[in-house]
Amino acid sequence: MNLNILILIILITAALWAAMTRSLLRAAIGLALMSIVLAILMFRLNSGLAAVFELSVCAGLIPVLFVSTISLTHPLTKEEVLQHMKDRIRRFWYLPFITVVLGIALSLITVKLNIKLPPPETEKDVRAVLWNQRPLYLTGQIIILLVGAFSVVILFKEAGKDER
Repeated sequence: MNLNILILIILITAALWAAMTRSLLRAAIGLALMSIVLAILMFRLNSGLAAVFELSVCAGLIPVLFVSTISLTHPLTKEEVLQHMKDRIRRFWYLPFITVVLGIALSLITVKLNIKLPPPETEKDVRAVLWNQRPLYLTGQIIILLVGAFSVVILFKEAGKDER
């Protein structure tokens, strides 16, 4: 079996786990795992720059924000969870049928696109691309990571004030 297909199967499994689990913490961990596997696939497909951004923001920063937010919230009781599930089933009972019909319809549609892609970059080293060719991307990445880190610090600082 091709390694990329195995990685895609792991990616789909992690995505389903993140979407189907009841625990928000497990869903955040599943999202991080899914992003890590996606970054591995991007590296294998020679998209190193996209993989670096996926790994740092989607697998690093966003799950940290989710976990910190989850830790600041209070869990629902078992009765509240059951009531939410019943309400959700009552409201969205038709979505699986629509998904199947759309999936079948989209699998029958064939569209031929003549899109010319630019040639791939010849530089293989991500460090050289970031430092020499895309310094604005690197600056944006640093700003995003700092904003996330400061947001977590501020969230925990505000939570500490509320507990006093």
